Amino acid sequence: MTDSIDTQPPVVNPTVLQALIPVGALVALLSFSVYLFGEDASYGPNQIALCVGAAVAALIGWNNGQAWKDVEAAIVAGISVAIKPCLILFSVGVLIGTWIMAGTVPTMIYYSLLILDPSIFYAATCVICAFIALSIGSSWTVAGTVGIALIGAAAGLGLSVEITAGAIISGAYFGDKMSPLSETTNLAPAVAGTDLFTHIGHMVWTTVPSIVIALILFVIIGLNIDAQSSADDLAITLQLITENFSINPVMLLPVAVLLVMANKKLPPIPTILSGAMIAVALALVFQRQAILALPGEAPNAALALFRGIWLTLFDGFVLQSGNATLDDLMTRGGMSSMLNTVWLILCAMVFGAVMDHTGLLRCLVNYALSFVHSTGSLIATTIATCIGANLITSDQYISLVLPGRMYKLEYQNRNLDMKNLSRTLEDSGTITSPLVPWNTCGAYMAGTLGVATFAYLPYCFFNLINPVIATIYGFIGFKITPMEEEIADTATSTA
Repeated sequence: MTDSIDTQPPVVNPTVLQALIPVGALVALLSFSVYLFGEDASYGPNQIALCVGAAVAALIGWNNGQAWKDVEAAIVAGISVAIKPCLILFSVGVLIGTWIMAGTVPTMIYYSLLILDPSIFYAATCVICAFIALSIGSSWTVAGTVGIALIGAAAGLGLSVEITAGAIISGAYFGDKMSPLSETTNLAPAVAGTDLFTHIGHMVWTTVPSIVIALILFVIIGLNIDAQSSADDLAITLQLITENFSINPVMLLPVAVLLVMANKKLPPIPTILSGAMIAVALALVFQRQAILALPGEAPNAALALFRGIWLTLFDGFVLQSGNATLDDLMTRGGMSSMLNTVWLILCAMVFGAVMDHTGLLRCLVNYALSFVHSTGSLIATTIATCIGANLITSDQYISLVLPGRMYKLEYQNRNLDMKNLSRTLEDSGTITSPLVPWNTCGAYMAGTLGVATFAYLPYCFFNLINPVIATIYGFIGFKITPMEEEIADTATSTA
C-alpha cells in the first residue's frame, strides 16, 4: 500500500508581466467607469472594477499554484483590517445626523458665516483644520466635525465646496502629519526604526514649505471671490438657519466633548457615539420642532420625537425648509449614508489582499527597486511605492508598513539615517491616501464632506505638493541625513 501523494502543484513566483496584468485591468476599468458614469462611478461601477481586478489577480495566483482556500483566507484577513474603519464610518454617519438635528452643525455654520470673510475663507479653513488636527492628531475627526460645518459655511457664502474640501483636507492632513498624537505619525518611525520627535523634526523641512505654498494658493483663489454676491447669499442663509433651528452656543457642547475625548486618545468609536448621544439630548431640549417636522406620522408627540430620533440615527436628518440649497446641505447623515462607502472599502480590501497574498504586489516593488541607483531615485521609488500601495491595497497603514519594511535594508545599505525613510513614508503614504477614491481615507473624506474625491483632489494643494518637494530634496540631497552624521551628533551630545 502506497502513501498518499500531495498533488498540489508547487507555488511559482509571479513575473513582472503577471503583476502588471491585474493592475492594468483595474486602471482601465476605473478609467472607463469614470468615463461612463462620471461622478456616480463610486456608487457601484468602481466596486465592480475592483472585484474584477481581484478576480484577475486570483486567477494568476491559481495559475502559479496558489490554492483558492489560501486566497480566500487572505481575503477574509484583508477585510478584517477594514472592519474598524467601517465601524467608525457608521458611527460618523450617526454623528452627522444627530449633530444636524441638535443644531450643532447649523450653529457652527452660523458662527462661521459671521466670523469668516469670503476673501480669506479658503486659507482660514485650512489654518483652522490644521490647528485642530495638530492638537488632537486625527484628520478623520476634523473632517467629521469642523469640516462639515465649513462645507456648510462655504455653501452659505456661495463659495466652492470642492475648494473648501481641498482646504479642509490640506489643513487636516498637515496637522495629523505633524501631531505626536497621530497614529500614522507614530507608526512611520516605529516601522523605520527611529525616534518619534526626531521623525517630526525631520518632517518640518518638507511639510512646512508645502503648507506655506498651499496657503498662498488658497489666498490667491480667495482674491477672485465676488464679495457682493457672497454677502447676498450670507444674509439669506443666516435667516434660513435661524428660522429652522435654535442657534445657541450650548449647541457646541458635543463638539467640545468630542475634541476633549479625542485629545485624550480615547477609543474613537465610543468617543464619536458619545458626541452623538449628547447631541440627541440637546435636540430633545432645544430642537423639538425640527424633530417633529421630520417626514412621517406618529400617534402622539412623544412617539413622533422617538421616531424622528430613530430615523435620524439610521437614515439621517431631513430638512424641508423650502430652500433647495439649505435642504440639500442639512439632509445628511445616518448609518445608511455610509453603506456605499463601506461597500467601496470592502471591495478595495479584497483587491489589495489578493495582490498581496499572490506575491504580485511584492513583485512590483522588487521590480521598482531594480531602478534604484542613487539616493534620489531611492527616495522617488519609496514615494512611488507608497502611492502605489494606497492605490492597490486601499489602506494608508499598509502604505506605510509595507514599503517601510521592504526598503529599510536598502536605506541601511546606502548609509542613510532611518529618519529619512520615516519622513518619506509620511510624505507620500499618509497624505496621498485621501486622494484615492477607493482608499479608506478617500472614501471617508468623500462620504463625510459630501464631495467626490476627484472633485476635491485638484484643490488638495498640500497633499499634492508635499511628495513633489520630498522628491526634489532627494535628488538635490537637501536635508538627507547620512547615518554617520547622526552617530556623530549623538556622540557629541553625550561627550
